[in-house]
Amino acid sequence: MAQKSFLSDSIRAIMMAGFGSALIAAPAMAQDQNEDEQEAEKAVEKIQVTGSRIRTDGLDSPTPIEIITTELAEDQGLNTLGELLRTSTVASGSDQLVSAYSVGYVTNGGSGAESISMRGLGAGRTLVLLNGRRAGPAGTRGTVSAFDMNALPISVIERVEILKDGASSLYGSDAVAGVINIITKKGEGGQVNVSGSAPFEGGGETYRLNATYGSAFDRGSWRVVVDHNVNTGLKRADRDYFDCSTRYLFNDIETGERADPIDPRTGEYHCNESGFGLWHSGSAGTGRIQYNYGNYDVDPVTETNPNVTQAPDGWYWAGYDKESDGLLDGGGHPFRLEQTMIPETTVNSAYFQADYDLTDTISTYGELLYSQRVTKSQSARQFWPADLVGYVPISTVPGFDGDSFVMPVHYTNHYGNETTVDYTRLVLGLEGSIGFWNWDISYQRSENDGTYEQDIILRDSMLMAQETLLGVPCEGRVTSISGKACYEYDWFDPQNIYGNPSQEARDFLFGYDKGNTEYTQDTIDAYITGDLFEMPAGPVGTAVGVYWQRDEINDVPGENTRAGNSWGLSGAGITAGEAKTTAAYAEFQVPLLRDLPFVESLDLTTSGRWTDVDIYGSDTTFKVSANWEIGAGFRLRASRGSSFRAPALYELFLQNQTGFLGQTSDPCLNWVESTNPQVRENCAAEGIPESYTTAVGSSGSMTSITGGGAGQLKAETSISEGIGLVYSTDDGRFAASVDYYDVVISDQISSVAGGSVLNQCYTSNDFANEPFCDQITRRDGSADGDWSVLEVRGGYLNTAQQVVRGVDIVVTYQDSFDFGDLRIKLDHTNQIERSFQQFVSDDPEQNIGYIGNPRNVGTLNTTLTRDEWSFNWNMSYFDATSDYRYFGTSSTTYRGETVRFVAETPTYVLHSLSASTTFNDNIDVTVGVGNIFDKQPPMVSPAAAAVVGNTPLFASQLDYLGRRAFFNVSYSF
Repeated sequence: MAQKSFLSDSIRAIMMAGFGSALIAAPAMAQDQNEDEQEAEKAVEKIQVTGSRIRTDGLDSPTPIEIITTELAEDQGLNTLGELLRTSTVASGSDQLVSAYSVGYVTNGGSGAESISMRGLGAGRTLVLLNGRRAGPAGTRGTVSAFDMNALPISVIERVEILKDGASSLYGSDAVAGVINIITKKGEGGQVNVSGSAPFEGGGETYRLNATYGSAFDRGSWRVVVDHNVNTGLKRADRDYFDCSTRYLFNDIETGERADPIDPRTGEYHCNESGFGLWHSGSAGTGRIQYNYGNYDVDPVTETNPNVTQAPDGWYWAGYDKESDGLLDGGGHPFRLEQTMIPETTVNSAYFQADYDLTDTISTYGELLYSQRVTKSQSARQFWPADLVGYVPISTVPGFDGDSFVMPVHYTNHYGNETTVDYTRLVLGLEGSIGFWNWDISYQRSENDGTYEQDIILRDSMLMAQETLLGVPCEGRVTSISGKACYEYDWFDPQNIYGNPSQEARDFLFGYDKGNTEYTQDTIDAYITGDLFEMPAGPVGTAVGVYWQRDEINDVPGENTRAGNSWGLSGAGITAGEAKTTAAYAEFQVPLLRDLPFVESLDLTTSGRWTDVDIYGSDTTFKVSANWEIGAGFRLRASRGSSFRAPALYELFLQNQTGFLGQTSDPCLNWVESTNPQVRENCAAEGIPESYTTAVGSSGSMTSITGGGAGQLKAETSISEGIGLVYSTDDGRFAASVDYYDVVISDQISSVAGGSVLNQCYTSNDFANEPFCDQITRRDGSADGDWSVLEVRGGYLNTAQQVVRGVDIVVTYQDSFDFGDLRIKLDHTNQIERSFQQFVSDDPEQNIGYIGNPRNVGTLNTTLTRDEWSFNWNMSYFDATSDYRYFGTSSTTYRGETVRFVAETPTYVLHSLSASTTFNDNIDVTVGVGNIFDKQPPMVSPAAAAVVGNTPLFASQLDYLGRRAFFNVSYSF
């Protein structure tokens, strides 16, 4: 290869490492090239810190950088890249998208996808690089936009470098919150690795088998990795804290006196979950008429409900007072207990990389990644005939008589899904040198091909089955979309209600849908780096480059979803579109001062980028960083920069996802009693009469449509500022840094829900010209005085502002003692503010301190090396959280009594312990225990938070598995 100057080589190494100006200009050039090259190697070593089993510091950089080596995964029994990244405090302070959330919820990237959101700003504002180049999105459904952490096996990774600062001036869109750069392994030799983990209670086991081999020769090198990774999944029944959602209400929290009803069938607090049976309405009160499936000692319904004068054997009444609440069915149903908590996932991956010296000054390199992820999950759901029928007189139900009304609500486990994601990423590049200048040009293409299969209830079959309740005969009829021959479904059969219908009934009501998502990304990146000229304090270095990117998405939901034939689930159209990005960027490193009193060095780094997106327009971004080495081990660093994020493809082109809102969301329903005078004025101006107090003639719901904002969205912009103080001792025993960060995002793109559209319209001060009102279609009152909302259209708009502020603290200590070598590292983040303001008229909502968003988070990692053994103790801690501020109270009512609910979590601390050693110089063994004290998730009330059991669902800091043993065995050759 050609000769290289110290600074140009440093810049090149930094650019390839993926975080721009990680180091600053070094001392003046030495007299001869050999010394330059030696110094360059030292500089690179400062970036590529290895030899430690825990994270290295990055304390000498102008912006905060965290480096995580994959030995940390071995020490803590971590199985995936997502788990590894969630140990960083830039991620653990906010709720992250984990695979468990995709069970029962539609999440970005589809079932099983995992992504990382730095600072809680969202995965779409966190740029993920692989060896310094973008890693294209992966997943399923129309909202694919982020890299799926499952796509890259952890066995490929050498380390992960996290730039905790905005970097749009170097990398363009998405680098708003920071950059995650994943560096793969290199070198010679081979290794076979087997690892696994097994919770003590069973369920959630993982195992991995991988092998790698690499070789170097005179003009190049290559390495291949194959990996097989399995997570067996976790069910609700596998953990006591998931299997029963009690009301968790208290007469007195201090004494622990519970207000929950007791289930007389179990003697325990009642499991209050979505149930099944005949929903009852009558003068005797509401409640549920249920079938006695377990032959319990309960009174027949005719003895407890005066509205029911006749009923078949086995039916009883529940849920009409506190005592009978304990008899409500739901929580103990086998379908409920078999519900997936962590999906069953299998990932097979292969990775290949190689480089070859074409000449003494030009080399070629390449990378190829292929992975296939298969994710399976199972859930349960209700269904009922409210579309056409709703409540019917009980006297029309075979075997019943009386003067009340009932509606049958059924239960089914026909609610599973399977997702397969095939992901391929190819990189080809050339690099070389011209004198003391180095250049690099690369092409990257990523292809995502995902299929998603979902068990559905056919809406046309549901409507036909309801028509039989209205007396419409079945003979000769066929459903309009699915083509099913009519089947006279018995809505009041106890076995059908319980979820055990005949095969004929299953074939008629149930189906499945299969969609496909393709996402491709092409990039070309070319840059050149070198020294421009010499200043008294050292050489001025630069990096100049150009960039091109093309993204294309084509998501085709299943046939029934597109036709709106999936009962109770959102419909969606085809999401298709593309965007092209062109950019040019430059970076300069300027050594300003050297070897002065209180100024051992002062360096300035500036960068700028011009970006043009064909579907948006052009913009410029900048960043300025200063690094002041004061002396006596102290260093001050500061930065200020701008960022922007062009709209993601799904934010532009997402097509017609439909859902439903209750008519109670309509501000004009009974507007005459509204406490808001603007609502009263605007609803009157709409022509809605004062008599409109009930949504007459409607089914009680309105259609809510969410779509993309093509043609009206503009890019988000942001300003990021930071300042930090670093101290380290000359002998390297102690080092510490304190960094303050402040990010303000303007014109943030957010999805405006139908309820927000309604509120913005009818609270507007300029109702006649309010654009949100154009998104609402309302009935005109001509049919029985019905003024209900027919349809409300939300979607993606530039409406919001988000602010995050906080402090990162890093402290390390290492020393040698008679008992061994000790290293301790503390990472701590204090989140001062994370506020979100959707509309200018809204008060900013402060998210810090809410469940899933602790104010203080941190890790304390201690490693002791003695003789041939290394021992690692890791502690992760998360501050207490509370949602009482959101509710404004901790009290509610239950059966007419004032009770207290729980909407808080205490300080949560997790510990892991492991030991590692080497046998015969080539067998590395690690064994350990995660969550060593079996810390269980805290309990909250379902009235206060989304829960499974009484465990908060959207709090990714919590450990769902409990105490578990893990191991890792590697054989090197």
